[in-house]
Amino acid sequence: MSLKVENISKKYGDFTALESLSFEISRPGVFALLGTNGAGKTTSIRIILGMLAKNSGSVSWNGREMRPAEENIGYLAEDRGLYPKINVQEQIYFFASLKGIKKSEAGREIDYWFERLGINEYRKKTAAQLSKGNQQKVQLAAALLGNPKLLVLDEPLSGLDPVNADLFKSVIREEISKEKYIIMSSHQMNIIEEFCDDIVILNRGKTVLQGNLNEIKRAEGRVNLLVKSDFDFMPLAAECGLSIKENTPNGVCFTVAGEEQAYTLLGKMTAAGMPPVKFELREPTLNEIFIERVGESNEV
Repeated sequence: MSLKVENISKKYGDFTALESLSFEISRPGVFALLGTNGAGKTTSIRIILGMLAKNSGSVSWNGREMRPAEENIGYLAEDRGLYPKINVQEQIYFFASLKGIKKSEAGREIDYWFERLGINEYRKKTAAQLSKGNQQKVQLAAALLGNPKLLVLDEPLSGLDPVNADLFKSVIREEISKEKYIIMSSHQMNIIEEFCDDIVILNRGKTVLQGNLNEIKRAEGRVNLLVKSDFDFMPLAAECGLSIKENTPNGVCFTVAGEEQAYTLLGKMTAAGMPPVKFELREPTLNEIFIERVGESNEV
């Protein structure tokens, strides 16, 4: 199975909301759509799901043109869509019927997900009576009905407290273990790093970076070096051409061109009788890469 997106574009008059986006998810896992507000993430998702007409390009699922109404797809939208005055149980059965799930099977699935997500006690309450977090749980349960092979999660952890965020993450891990194909959009880079294999970064509707996350980090050709010492080693760092990126409680952070530059500093410190308490090489974070690439594209 695979999801293939080829050169999809969307225009509103003279404004281009999305320009020639292409990617392929050829194996189970989590694919991330990243970007600032207005970058084109939700536009991309709506086109993929057939909710928004595209101006050009194609979307195929499992080797044929995507027909979302005929596919078993789970979608958690960023803009939550519960009916505020209808009780939760009634509307989630309605959502199940839209997916073609028989009532008896829907009942078993709803029982499971309501228990798993801790919302059993809210069955007879209206959506308007629920907190934002519990509304989000109801919508996640609705998205997971029918055991969909393709899941689309648009800002799934937005606005959640730490306890519920951990709950959502545990559910996402379970879905990954079931070999689901998952598209996730989020502005929380730590969440993306935790779950995602491949990414696309969008800015102003254009792709500015794309590929496997680990390969992207390695291709940056630079690493972060964290050094902590009981001695004043800064003159030695200056000799090595290092400049401070930031001071942290755990030590001084530098950006280095590679391991050789870092170990040159380590050699000088050792020779000078200034052994470090901490000496760690770290890949750049996704957040750092994102800021750099989006900043570069905004300068063009």
